[in-house]
Amino acid sequence: MTEPDRYAHVRYLVDDVQAAVDFYTTHLGFSVLTSAVPAFADVVRGPLRLLLSGPASSGARATPRDAAGPGHNRIHLVVDDLDAEIDRLRAAGSEFRSELVSGPGGRQILLADPAGNLVELFQPR
Repeated sequence: MTEPDRYAHVRYLVDDVQAAVDFYTTHLGFSVLTSAVPAFADVVRGPLRLLLSGPASSGARATPRDAAGPGHNRIHLVVDDLDAEIDRLRAAGSEFRSELVSGPGGRQILLADPAGNLVELFQPR
């Protein structure tokens, strides 16, 4: 596998790159791959490379204003114990954007990162 194919890449536009890095590494098990704070950093978890682009980054500057807001997409993280994750993240002061929802495939809840981007925590049945 070539280096560019090693990860699935997702870019999130964030207001504060360091706050986003802290959120993803402290609460969701990501590790820093590279950092050019305050403009940009990327964090990884398994095969996901999350590009965190601040206002000064080229990725943010190339985005049209009407498409620059958070919340239109979300990453989907599978967890083993959703209730324990909810308790842990609530205790850490994280902001949830939905109630717990159950469906035929499992249960999920939406969490917001510091910029308002959504993260879906999902526990399969």
